[in-house]
Amino acid sequence: MSSQQSATPDMNELRHAIRSNYLTDEYQVIHRLIAEAQLSDDTRKAISARAADLVRSVRNGARPTIMEKFLAEYGLTTKEGVALMCLAEALLRVPDNLTIHDLIEDKITSGNWGAHVGKAKSGLINSATLALLMTSNLLKDSERQSVGDTLRKMVKRMGEPVVRVAAGQAMKEMGRQFVLGRDIEEAQDNGKAQEAQGYTYSYDMLGEAARTDADAERYFKAYSDAIDSISKRCEGDVRTNPGISVKLSALLARYEYGQKERVMNELVPRALELAKKAAAANMGFNIDAEEQDRLDLSLDVIEAILSSPELKGWDGFGVVVQAFAKRASQTLDWLYGLSQKLDRRIMVRLVKGAYWDAEIKRAQ
Repeated sequence: MSSQQSATPDMNELRHAIRSNYLTDEYQVIHRLIAEAQLSDDTRKAISARAADLVRSVRNGARPTIMEKFLAEYGLTTKEGVALMCLAEALLRVPDNLTIHDLIEDKITSGNWGAHVGKAKSGLINSATLALLMTSNLLKDSERQSVGDTLRKMVKRMGEPVVRVAAGQAMKEMGRQFVLGRDIEEAQDNGKAQEAQGYTYSYDMLGEAARTDADAERYFKAYSDAIDSISKRCEGDVRTNPGISVKLSALLARYEYGQKERVMNELVPRALELAKKAAAANMGFNIDAEEQDRLDLSLDVIEAILSSPELKGWDGFGVVVQAFAKRASQTLDWLYGLSQKLDRRIMVRLVKGAYWDAEIKRAQ
């Protein structure tokens, strides 16, 4: 809808709605959303039935991956499940064998692996579970030794091959479910099979927020190089072209509300330069979700970037919204208002998991 066809939205009012719901009661939010949905009992039943059919279809028609087999045995509500997921993500990033060994010891010794022996349907999972149990017991025994470091290291070495061969390999297979490639070229090669089936990727960089200016410069160059690489495969409709997702916190080490002036003066130009590069290639450019306490600052940056006249006529600008957030509906209202104000289209992607665990722990 163009701004000429409807009244100009009150952006201050829309932003006030976001801010005023920062600490709103979750019970009230849920019941407001239920009331706004206005779904009849028949519609709810139809939705539930359709969802159940989809789940059954996926379960019956797909071959479970190694990750799905692990999660079937180790739920994320257990200490073992959490430890396995930590390993799955971390083992692909750990640079040296000593750190890998320390990480394995830290995560595996806390689990009750014996309760899972022989329970999984997969022989590989049962073998890995036995390896985890043996290694855990060896490492725990080593902690009780008082003979000295030499004996302790010897006992630890006895457990290391078991972990490396059985559990380590399984963890890497799990990690591959989340990491498409070690660089943008490998990621695009690995994504070709899915793209041939009609899927579209928005590529993201592994890593977290920048901690130094050098980090920010490195991330900026990585994003820029990735856009150059992805652009070679862009043609036609921006909605079907591959795209890139950018974390604002990766472009400035001090991406925080207390440094808003620096954010607007330093981060916005960097992000805008990347956006213009993506626009020139007619590819999607998504601003990734950040923690909830950065939302207000993120919206300022988003508005500043999208307001640039140089991006006019490009429909590839996107924003990732945390669907679990209590202010998600107000954020979507604000984005719709911004699209009306600027007469632009905004691609919106809803995500339900990013930062969820960190947000819960911070709230607690």
